[in-house]
Amino acid sequence: MKNIQKIKRAQQLRRKARTRAKLSGTMERPRLSVSRTLQHIYAQLIDDAAGKTLVYASDLNLKAKDLKEAGERQGKAARAYLVGKMIGDGAAKKKIKKVIFDRAHRKYHGRVKAVADGARDGGLEF
Repeated sequence: MKNIQKIKRAQQLRRKARTRAKLSGTMERPRLSVSRTLQHIYAQLIDDAAGKTLVYASDLNLKAKDLKEAGERQGKAARAYLVGKMIGDGAAKKKIKKVIFDRAHRKYHGRVKAVADGARDGGLEF
């Protein structure tokens, strides 16, 4: 069992490295990095040239009344969508309009896609 887990983790790291080799954020066009756990989702705008996080958002900051804005989405996807909107709002305050989307080793599907949709609705282009 542990051998299978090691193999899966190695595959994830290879996919992540392959994705990151093609992406790099700058101050004009930072990298929108999405990470998720079983319970929560996190997103941040990163300037790789300076090595700094410009904007950060997670579903830990959400309140129950915020979930009404998520539209037809429910559960974790609704929270992910709102995290994307929060990233878009934070980026607008810093006058950032264009970003590079970094999904790491995840498929562009489900909660990762919901973050991207929320960020687009929040005013970001990628």
